[in-house]
Amino acid sequence: MLSFLSRDRLQPFRPRLLSALQGYDRGRFLADLGAGLTVGIVALPLAMAFAIASGVKPEAGLFTAIIAGFLISALGGSNVQIGGPAGAFIVIVYGIVERYGLANLLIATSLAGLLLFLMGWLKLGALVRYIPVSIVIGFTNGIAVLIGLSQLKDLLGLQVAKMPGDFFSQIATLARHLDSVNPWAVAIGLACLVLVVVWPKSYTMPVGPLTWRDKFRRHAAQVPGTVIALAGATAVAQLLSLPVETIGSKFGGIPQSLPAFELPEFTWATAKQLVIPTITIALLGAIESLLCARVADNMAEIPRHDPNQELMAQGVANFVTPFFGGIPATGTIARTVTNVRAGGRTPVAGMLHALTLLVIVLVAAPLAQHVPLAALAGILLFVAWNMGEWREFARLRQFLLPYRTVLVGTFVLTVVFDLTVAVEMGLLAACGFFIYRMGTLFSVTHVPREGLPPGNEVFELFGSLFFGAVGKIEALPEQVPEGTRTVVLEMHRLVSMDTSGLDALEQLHTALKRRGIALVLASVNPQPLGLIQRSGFAAELGAEAIIPGVEAL
Repeated sequence: MLSFLSRDRLQPFRPRLLSALQGYDRGRFLADLGAGLTVGIVALPLAMAFAIASGVKPEAGLFTAIIAGFLISALGGSNVQIGGPAGAFIVIVYGIVERYGLANLLIATSLAGLLLFLMGWLKLGALVRYIPVSIVIGFTNGIAVLIGLSQLKDLLGLQVAKMPGDFFSQIATLARHLDSVNPWAVAIGLACLVLVVVWPKSYTMPVGPLTWRDKFRRHAAQVPGTVIALAGATAVAQLLSLPVETIGSKFGGIPQSLPAFELPEFTWATAKQLVIPTITIALLGAIESLLCARVADNMAEIPRHDPNQELMAQGVANFVTPFFGGIPATGTIARTVTNVRAGGRTPVAGMLHALTLLVIVLVAAPLAQHVPLAALAGILLFVAWNMGEWREFARLRQFLLPYRTVLVGTFVLTVVFDLTVAVEMGLLAACGFFIYRMGTLFSVTHVPREGLPPGNEVFELFGSLFFGAVGKIEALPEQVPEGTRTVVLEMHRLVSMDTSGLDALEQLHTALKRRGIALVLASVNPQPLGLIQRSGFAAELGAEAIIPGVEAL
């Protein structure tokens, strides 16, 4: 155990900020400042919307974006990653709050933070990359569908006290309350959705000299569409006194200060009940943050992220944030992309984004009570649509059955059950298909060789001899002709072998020996040869039964 935890096997805690600050100058600071201000403004409506959709108060999302966002940037392994509440967590958080309560969500989040830190400390960050892309696409699209479904209540202004957590119950609840549709809420929500979709594309650079109107439109187009939609919907709802539900009417507004440090009540009995929620939060946080960091690496000329340091930073952020009323946090693709495009190149930009949100909360929190929930629903529908990779469904016919089965199965299980079941079953299906595929690639071929002494039959092994392919070795005695004195296994194309494969060779040797036939192994590669020698099978065969090549006969 001590050797496993030796210093060279553990990830040293060295945030990317330390190296990024070397040679840091005024020009870099101004670029990071501009990016931080931009991302902070973009994060404001998203943080509140994610929190409300998750079944908690809007300030929980803001506090998470401020505290976790600052810690992830300051301690992380990426130059440009922006952390905070994410759309992928909406369904997970809502389900945990529905089943276990808010206090247990905070405990599960802190425990997930410890698990994330250990994953990074033990250098397990690279293992997240081994999750098949079909599973990632499947559960991402499933979560996007659930996010969109969860926003229909506020988009339509339905009078529903509390939405259930599972898919079919949500549909039934929405159907029962369709008679309470609020047309004003529908108008505001759809207007915000259209504005967010159209706004980034509404400006085209004119040819010729720029007038003051052109310059104004150019600067206005740089303001995020989500902010324009949120401000516009709030102003219209207030000026016209529209009968729509707002943050103030539902939650009583947002406090104009950060929360005090508070320890949630913790017992081991409670912790035992939160094993699955803890693993779910940690697994999703790890996948989302590292996928986001990989996307960011390819967008700008910056050093590649350190996945293990990033996981440790995610762990610290998720451990600390719940003590201030925050919810799970991870890397966020939309805000990270905004950061890169706005010119952010060091973790300072992410830290400034958190400080920008802090200033907004301290100064303008009372204004948030007038924000219509329908406006946030429209924004989240846009987020859900961008989150899903819908083109992959159209491309399914281009792929084989295993890929299609895993992707569609993970998608359906995510929607109908939950993310944990979907990932577990997806991994089992992917492993099953992989084993089957590797088993089909292994072959045993009878190869007639001229010039060999009579009674010698050569069989060539190709691929990997493992537990999924041993059936072909077990069937080999039936292929040996009568009168054979020696069976030679040509193994130069056998790349690997496990203990099940070794056992199959031992059984083959026993079956041939009963018929008076010798077994000879030729051109054995280092990995199979090492296993054969360590197991004692080489001694059982005899030194003359392992030869460098068939020609040695």
